[in-house]
Amino acid sequence: MDVGPVASAGRPRILTPGRSAIGGLILALLLLPLVGGQYAQYVAIQVLILSLFALGFNILFGYTGLLSFGQAGFYAVGAYGCAKLLLLKPSLLFGVIGGTLLAGAAALVLGVLCIRHTRIYFSMLTLAFGMMIFSMALKWRDFTGGDDGLVGIPRAPLEIPGLVSVSMASMGRYYYFVLVVSLLAIGIAYRLVHSPLGLTFQGIRDSEGRMAFTGVSVRAYRLIAFVIAGLYAGLAGALLPALENTVTPPVAHWTTSADPVLATLLGGIQAFAGPIVGAFLFFMIKDIIVRFTEYWLIWLGIIVVVLVMGFRGGVVSLATARWRALRPGREGT
Repeated sequence: MDVGPVASAGRPRILTPGRSAIGGLILALLLLPLVGGQYAQYVAIQVLILSLFALGFNILFGYTGLLSFGQAGFYAVGAYGCAKLLLLKPSLLFGVIGGTLLAGAAALVLGVLCIRHTRIYFSMLTLAFGMMIFSMALKWRDFTGGDDGLVGIPRAPLEIPGLVSVSMASMGRYYYFVLVVSLLAIGIAYRLVHSPLGLTFQGIRDSEGRMAFTGVSVRAYRLIAFVIAGLYAGLAGALLPALENTVTPPVAHWTTSADPVLATLLGGIQAFAGPIVGAFLFFMIKDIIVRFTEYWLIWLGIIVVVLVMGFRGGVVSLATARWRALRPGREGT
């Protein structure tokens, strides 16, 4: 008699380290303002912003197989767009949504040109367009403030017309706003990569020719992935002005594009949580190093190279593999 279904139905669910870590992390983030000061909240906001930045990059790179060196351009469009909107109308939701959509529009326009090429040609095109945006941020003084940037950006209240208006003046309230936005964006990204759209992205990454043979428009799906990555970069950038109260041209520099790349490599491109874990590791390593030396870029580079070489596949992938190796066999149960 087959009792397999009955046995499996009565078997308690195993709490995986991934579920435990997610639950513990969300609880810790919710309690952070109660146990940590403003600096801890500031650091957490920076990590959340980098997580969104890296998550969008990994949708393009890890899931679609397109390596972009120009994501800082869309990050800057989101930041400058949000800043200008906040200076025009002090409404946080208006600024963040507007900055994100502007970055998405820029990604759509530039993506039409970039996705015609692949591999190194695609990467070089994205780098060129990213540096073009940096040059505009530096030279277009009437709009961007030039090398002085935009200053005096208000941390505007969170307004929902006709419903509510909440002051975001305190760091704690803005922290919770960023946390909620980040959790929603991460949840949407998780659903996306596990949807038919996400599977199509992975199919294009693994075998472009086979996907084209089945009738899939490879260029169209590449453009969709490019725009999604641009939207996430823009959202990350749009959360920055209200935190720093200023936006300067370095946010558009190509070195800023290296941050999500390094964070993703540290965490792992084969795991959804890789860019998030990598963002935390990257920021913590950087924060520690800058306290001890002015040559922090050299030491950061050395440490990142060692970690990437020592944890091939990323920290999350390694931890997952170790967990599976340590799990007791279920044969015969």
